[in-house]
Amino acid sequence: MVSTDITLEELQSAIRNVPDFPEEGIQFKDITPVLADARLLDGCISHLLGAHSADTVNVVAGIDARGFIFGAAMARELGVGFVPIRKKGKLPWETIEESYDLEYGSNTIAMHTDAVTSGQRVLLVDDLLATGGTAAAAASLVAEAGGQVVEAVFFIELGFL
Repeated sequence: MVSTDITLEELQSAIRNVPDFPEEGIQFKDITPVLADARLLDGCISHLLGAHSADTVNVVAGIDARGFIFGAAMARELGVGFVPIRKKGKLPWETIEESYDLEYGSNTIAMHTDAVTSGQRVLLVDDLLATGGTAAAAASLVAEAGGQVVEAVFFIELGFL
């Protein structure tokens, strides 16, 4: 790791708020300034990992799509595998699926049937927590496969939803 002296305030101030994207009324949280700065990215990964180690986690599961960025880096840091949880129809092998409701409809996510094995301890990660629907669906997939979510972590939490 490059640096672990990054504060949460530094990370928060690096997130760019883009009004009316992708549509009017939405305040998009642009994390690309954090990703573009190795020191900030490293600090973000450190904060997301917290006290977790390979002793507490067997695999990291990242939620499509920006959860892949953080999840893969976290898995590498821990020395464990990475599991992508993707939108339905995007994985090339046999999958299990879970549907969930959104403000404007519904969506379905999927995971390979052999991605998580019985008893594995899974650290679930995504870039943003809004209503929790996607994270709950991802946790259900892990449980259906026989895994145990030890924690779900998010870079940004929207408290107003």
